Amino acid sequence: MPELPEVETVARDLRGLVLDATIAGAACHWARTLRTHDAATIGPALAGRQILSVGRRGKQVVLGLSGGAILTIHLKMTGQLFVVPAGAPADPYVRFVMALADGRELRFRDIRKFGKIGLYDLDPASGEAVHEIGGSAVFAGTGPEPLDERFTLGAFRRRLRGRRGRLKPLLLDQAFVAGIGNIYADEALWAARLHPLRSSATLRPPDERRLYEAIRRILAEAIERRGSSIDDYTAPDGDGSMQERLRVYQHTGEPCGRCGRPIRRIVIGGRATHFCSWCQRLPAADRGAALAILRGMTPPAGAAPRRAPGVPGAPGRRWTELDGEAALGRTPAEIATVIARARARAERTRCAAATRRAAARAAGTGGTA
Repeated sequence: MPELPEVETVARDLRGLVLDATIAGAACHWARTLRTHDAATIGPALAGRQILSVGRRGKQVVLGLSGGAILTIHLKMTGQLFVVPAGAPADPYVRFVMALADGRELRFRDIRKFGKIGLYDLDPASGEAVHEIGGSAVFAGTGPEPLDERFTLGAFRRRLRGRRGRLKPLLLDQAFVAGIGNIYADEALWAARLHPLRSSATLRPPDERRLYEAIRRILAEAIERRGSSIDDYTAPDGDGSMQERLRVYQHTGEPCGRCGRPIRRIVIGGRATHFCSWCQRLPAADRGAALAILRGMTPPAGAAPRRAPGVPGAPGRRWTELDGEAALGRTPAEIATVIARARARAERTRCAAATRRAAARAAGTGGTA
């Protein structure tokens, strides 16, 4: 799912394309895309409004509209936004089209159909976007922006010390801090040398500072590089390049950039998590509670080979027969072979994703998808 840097890139690209444009109408081709209206009412509700601002809140693109309203666009997993001439060829994956008075269209393309669009009024008293006048604010449950100048180290520490959860789920909690997802949580924790299963209660002031600085530095760099185009993410003006700078995310089995030991992968709350178990040590106080999750990781160095299930005395596969991050125990040549195979698989995946993005951009500019 696109995270803060990717959504920020989309918003900045759109700003140069649709700012001050007037909306002529809208059409929705997948009813579940709409959070607040149905296909019959969304067009009249948008017609005649001018786009006054284009920004971002958390992982959502936010268009400020005349008449005291905002339009939120949540890209989710595969959402993409393109501005095209009204006569551009039809694309079967376009779920929502907003017609502009100058003859162009803002198209929301979403292969998996998870994206969401909502139109909300601004409360005259508070100026906040609300579900209904006098009702709850749309972003009431969204945490502070990590790159906001008001989000100081002190503010981060106060929020962190009020929690007791594990670091990885905590960073993914949009009520804690807005915009961080799986990619940049893994990268920030690696940069700060903090284990993803570590409890926030065990952090010392230097740990808090390293994590705060890593989050801000990595997010800022990712924005500069237009985000990470790993899967389907692309912006109106093209792909990002941050994927070339990631140190642990999707690098399972490859050498850690600090110590050379293999990057590990575990699953926390249904999310793949990448880290170096040597550089990111888990304190003894957290190991017992984390044991069940860590069992799904590569066996520790020196462990005896497991026996085949149901076959007494029959040995399981040797470590030299295991794949990916389980390369522990192999000779350097065997490790090199495993890493080469893993990189080849990753390259095939990247090429397939790049092909999908190229097809999306071709469709978005009036070419052939």
